[in-house]
Amino acid sequence: MSTSRGDLEGLTQDYRTSFLRYLPRHSEAAMASGYELGRRAAADGVSLLDLVHAHHQVLGEVLAEQRSPDPRELAAAAGDFLTEVLSTFEMAHRVHADRGRPQP
Repeated sequence: MSTSRGDLEGLTQDYRTSFLRYLPRHSEAAMASGYELGRRAAADGVSLLDLVHAHHQVLGEVLAEQRSPDPRELAAAAGDFLTEVLSTFEMAHRVHADRGRPQP
């Protein structure tokens, strides 16, 4: 499924909201919102490339605003959050891959 420009803007806004909620304290609740964002994206047929594009755009904005005094800490948090967002895609990929394997 191709994501329209409006859909991509909405996805990016949702990503921004969830990511900015996660950054200050790295809370489980905020991390769960990242998981939910990824789950909804997968259910709606959003591509991995569109999710990574949203991540890259939001991370660039945060870096430009210099919200974090330590860019390594910000990069680590961004990686953790993106991993959580993409976890639904990973689970779906594993289920699909397991279906093609011969049974013992």
